[in-house]
Parts: sequence; structure tokens; C-alpha cells
Amino acid sequence: MTAETVTPDSEHKSLAERLPQPLRDFALLARFDRPIGWWLLFWPCAWGTWLAGAGLQWQLIAWFLLGSIAMRSAGCVYNDIVDRDLDKSVARTANRPIASGRISRKAAWAWLLLLCGVGLVVLLQLRWQAQLEALGSLALVAAYPFMKRITWWPQAWLGLVFTWGALVGWTALRGDNFAVPLALYGGAFFWCMGYDTIYALQDREDDALVGIKSSALRLGNQVKLGVGAFYAAAIALWAFAFWQLRGDWIALLALIPAALHLGWQVVTLNADDPMNPLTRFRSNRYAGALVAAACFVVGNSGG
Repeated sequence: MTAETVTPDSEHKSLAERLPQPLRDFALLARFDRPIGWWLLFWPCAWGTWLAGAGLQWQLIAWFLLGSIAMRSAGCVYNDIVDRDLDKSVARTANRPIASGRISRKAAWAWLLLLCGVGLVVLLQLRWQAQLEALGSLALVAAYPFMKRITWWPQAWLGLVFTWGALVGWTALRGDNFAVPLALYGGAFFWCMGYDTIYALQDREDDALVGIKSSALRLGNQVKLGVGAFYAAAIALWAFAFWQLRGDWIALLALIPAALHLGWQVVTLNADDPMNPLTRFRSNRYAGALVAAACFVVGNSGG
């Protein structure tokens, strides 16, 4: 995989690197070289599942992981189809397969439909209430690529879309006490707002030149304060979800590791270092795991 065919935030040591052309380009289009996106989509699904208190549920968790990989990849393909002209104007994205012309729009649409087919297989594994809930996110998904053109807060729209699994994971197992998954989803929303603002720091100069809006640009010199506020709101809402489920102050201690990790991200964030925001952004795979552990402990410890 050469510098000419990857974006700067690619994780080079991936299976995509070993594929021949043109399979490599389809893998890059689906972001198979950047698995962080799978984890960020998957963890809220695991949170809702494990907070529901039905044990490990490994089969359901495995389906959610497969669905997260397929649908995150499908979302990336759709985003690149819509953003092909904008991507040509941004240094980090100019070499993406559609923007560079290595993959045609027709081939990209075919790849998108194949990935959606995998997502459909996963959807059919859920009970009907969870299926309907999952389908409810499709309108939000379809509108997301256009948000950066009309609002300074496209990260807020992504927060609505990318954390929907918190609701689906709960509904896959339970149909009661909806204050819990709603608070969990609210916390996930602000978590996404925080990490995607960090991610957007990489593109501030190019985004400003081509007219793309982002929370990183809107917050200006107050980015660290903004990210800190988003993460604080996330912890508060997750604590409220736990309290609605357990009503036990001891249960809130399970969130301390995640809170410390998110605090570390904020304190050490340096927008002037090109690699610093990317490293902090990627570390959210571990933040998601810490919240998942907290959800499992609180959801399955009785009380």
C-alpha cells in the first residue's frame, strides 16, 4: 500500500494492505484499513445489550459486531459517493478511491448494496421490535453527509446516527424501563460529539478553505473546553442510566475508569500536533470498552 493510495489516518498494518488491486481499493473505500470506526459503532450496541442484564449474550454480540462492520463500511461508501467532489479538495481525503477516480460511482453503488445485504442478514437475527428500531435510523444515516454543508455541528448529527445501537441493543432483549436506554443513548451522543470534534481537528485548515463546517471550526480556540463539556455530559447521562436501573451510588463507581480515560483525552489534547488528535480519537475504542465493562457489571450484578 503506497502513500499515493491511502489517506494519512489509515492504519497501514491491515489486511487491506495485502490485497491485490482492485480489491484493495474496495477495501479502502469500506475503510477496512481503519477499524476504529467499527468499534465506535459497535460499542453502543454492546452497552445496551449488557446493561439489559441478560448475561454475556455472545451470539447477539457477535451479530452486532458483524452488523457494525458491514453498516459502518456501507456508510463510508455512501459518504464517499456523496462527498466525491469535496474529497478532492481536502488533502487527507483526495486519494480516496472515488475521489481519485480509481473506483467508479456505479461500482461503488454495487459495493454499497452488497454491504447493506450483510446488514440485512444481521437485522433479521433480531426480534421485530429491535428491527423496527434499527430501521428508524436510516433517514438519519441518509442525511448525514449533507450536514457538513448546512450546519456547524455535523458532529451532532453523527452522534444521533452512530450511537443508535445503544437503543437497539436494549430493545433486542427488553421492552421496558426505556429511561435507561434513552439516557445511555444520550451519553453516547455526547461521547460521539467529543471524539468526532477531536477527529475534525485534522481537517480544520482544508475545511475552512472549501467551506465545510465542523464543531472543531465552530469552537475555535475553545476546542478543549468544548470536548471536555461533551465528555462531562456523557458521563453524567451514563450515570443517570445506571441510577435509573439500580438506584445505587456504588454502581456509579463502575464509570470511574471511563471518566478518567476521557479526562486524559481532554487534558492531553494538542490541536497543533498533527498526530495528537488522531491518537486521542483512536483511543476511544478503549473508552468504549471501559463503558461496556461498566454496563456489564451494573446490568448483571443484581440489586
